[in-house]
Amino acid sequence: MGLKDAYLVLYNSACCAGWAYVWYAACTTILDKVANQSPFGDASAQVYAHDDTATMLTYAQSAALLEILHAALGLVRSPVMVTAMQVMSRIVALVALVFSSQAQTQWGAGLMIISWASVEVPRYAFYVTALLTGDATKKTPFPLFWLRYSLFAILYPTGICGELTVFLAASKDQAFVDKFGPLSVTLYSIVLPIVYFFGSPFMIMNMVANRKSAFKKRFAKPPPPARGLCWPVDAKGQRSSTNVNKTIIAAAVGAVNEQKAEAIRSCKAWRFQYVKHLRAMVEEQCQTPESALKIAQAGLDSAYDIFEFVAPDGSATTFREAMAAKNTEQFFTHVIKGEGNKLTKELEIPYKGGILKGDALKKQVQSWADYGTIEPSAGAAIVKCIEHPEWLDISNRYFVLLGAGSAMGPLLVLMALGANVIAVDLDRPNIWKRLIDIARQSSGTITFPMKMDPSKCKNDEEMFAQAGCNLFTDTPMIRDWLMNVYPGKSLTVGCYAYLDGALHVQVSLAMDAICRDLSEKRKNTSLAYLCTPTDLHLIPKEAHDAMKANYKSYSGKLYCMMMNLLSGGKFLRQNSKKPVSGKGGEYYLVNGISVAQGPNYALAKRMQHWRAITARNKGCIVSSNIAPSTSTVSVVHNRTFAWAYEGMPYFEPFEIFAPETSNAVMSALLFYDLNDSGSWATPNTSLGNPNQLFSHGSFHGGVWRCAYEVDSIGESSVLLYFGRVAKPYMVAAGAVAAAGAAYVYAV
Repeated sequence: MGLKDAYLVLYNSACCAGWAYVWYAACTTILDKVANQSPFGDASAQVYAHDDTATMLTYAQSAALLEILHAALGLVRSPVMVTAMQVMSRIVALVALVFSSQAQTQWGAGLMIISWASVEVPRYAFYVTALLTGDATKKTPFPLFWLRYSLFAILYPTGICGELTVFLAASKDQAFVDKFGPLSVTLYSIVLPIVYFFGSPFMIMNMVANRKSAFKKRFAKPPPPARGLCWPVDAKGQRSSTNVNKTIIAAAVGAVNEQKAEAIRSCKAWRFQYVKHLRAMVEEQCQTPESALKIAQAGLDSAYDIFEFVAPDGSATTFREAMAAKNTEQFFTHVIKGEGNKLTKELEIPYKGGILKGDALKKQVQSWADYGTIEPSAGAAIVKCIEHPEWLDISNRYFVLLGAGSAMGPLLVLMALGANVIAVDLDRPNIWKRLIDIARQSSGTITFPMKMDPSKCKNDEEMFAQAGCNLFTDTPMIRDWLMNVYPGKSLTVGCYAYLDGALHVQVSLAMDAICRDLSEKRKNTSLAYLCTPTDLHLIPKEAHDAMKANYKSYSGKLYCMMMNLLSGGKFLRQNSKKPVSGKGGEYYLVNGISVAQGPNYALAKRMQHWRAITARNKGCIVSSNIAPSTSTVSVVHNRTFAWAYEGMPYFEPFEIFAPETSNAVMSALLFYDLNDSGSWATPNTSLGNPNQLFSHGSFHGGVWRCAYEVDSIGESSVLLYFGRVAKPYMVAAGAVAAAGAAYVYAV
């Protein structure tokens, strides 16, 4: 055990012992008073009167100030701002308790003290155990683990209730007011209750999320042995992503600016600082078209050289070497022709329970564009698709869907239009039962890889079991199979597979290897991507101007001013930024990155950007449009994101779309790109900078024109959601607080 850990064990042990004494003394006081026939409220009001309780409480809670220092010095991984807010909220309550006799002698004081102690004893004991065992998740005793992540459900509300009564009692105490001045009345009777009203749900929800994450990790199964495309092994023998992530971004930036590359390599807190380095990279790409392409190619080259490909026997090579090697194994091919009728001959968009088409669809598209939910260029592309129904005759087109079953993929739209879909997805029977059932009921055709000769399958169940492949372990084989399927036909290869965390980088790199070889070696191959709005993009000046106008409108609203003030500027940050000068003029950027999604998500999407612009530069048609924020299962399974999505439409022009709507509009943009010679997807269309490929046709859902950065409206959106949906609970909480205040004033 190092010096740092020894100090933390000592600190946490001392705090645990201090709070244990507070808990024992407080409980003993209440039990003694109740045993002597005192009402519980009167007994609770006597807790602080015990001299030893008061002294130890002051020491124990004041010691928590060191936790801010621990976070600032990097001794623990807690965010400094969050830690400071949590500790200082307790300190202001402690000040009221210590210096106000009226706050000390009312029932809420005892409730607050016991709630604090009941939370802190298991918390500090948990930290001590985690430090001694070296594993906070799996090696701590389960009862202690359960208490650490479960007691808050009862003790946070009781503690908050007690704190509010202490605040109100202190504000009524003239001696306290004389000591701290008249502003203390405003602070304790108005400001702090308002802060608690808005902040308490967020604090409780944060613990709910922490509990869910901790229990998931506690009972997670050990990972299987490494196979296929893997993160490399680091010096500690682990396949960690952080240093690799930094190395790839540094290699990309280093192609044009070594100083910025070194700043990336020396970054100590990549998880929280990666956004500013990604912005610096995009700014470098704006300098010249050559810089944009150099950065993209260097980043991709680095990934191919760093990532490993592990064979079944455990031997490993670089991913580049694995993709260059010859394969002796190959997939079989199975084709199923649908028996259904073509469902539509014109563009149809499902929207809010109805189906839009023709003039009604044009009207809605114009409404989205006028509101700012989409860019005018996206609206114009969709309208053109409406006016060219022949573009929807795709019975002679061949679409490769990498991640065919993805919620954001165009499978349903393509099959309804009678397309030839070459489906690549995991070798899981339930996936293929769904995909094949969809194909059979459609007018389209589905072609897919199999591990055995399909003619030898005895029934559908055996076919489902033998269908599919794994993008991680079978990457070279999938590439080889796609190189030879339907020879002579033009393929459109779409990248739709999505996974969480570090796996997303792996699957993006696997898809990239397939896209790279098909676009360079198979004639007339085009590529298709769905870009996320939560990324860094070059945007039109009109979008930038709309941001500024919306900011001017929203910054004067009471709710926005209050949230910005209470968060110290962390919430509701202005979206519009100064343009970046480069060859060809000024370029406007939007920072749509959500830090919570993490640097791996950002890298995975960035690699797709890199391939898109390098492939287009080599003459390949690349459809790469921004898809809107969509309520897919993979997103809303995170409850915090789901709550935020419900509140975001308060900030114009945000709109969260259902998967079926997003699928349809993004398919329309794809059809436009594949058919219109003036599309920005075609290499013949001139761009001032390669990254402007993503500036056109954006169906961003409002991110590009909102007053505030998308990453700064999440907490406010959650609170708005709870203010609307959870209003009865808020009213109940307010009634409890009011009852407590009435009791204090009555006494």
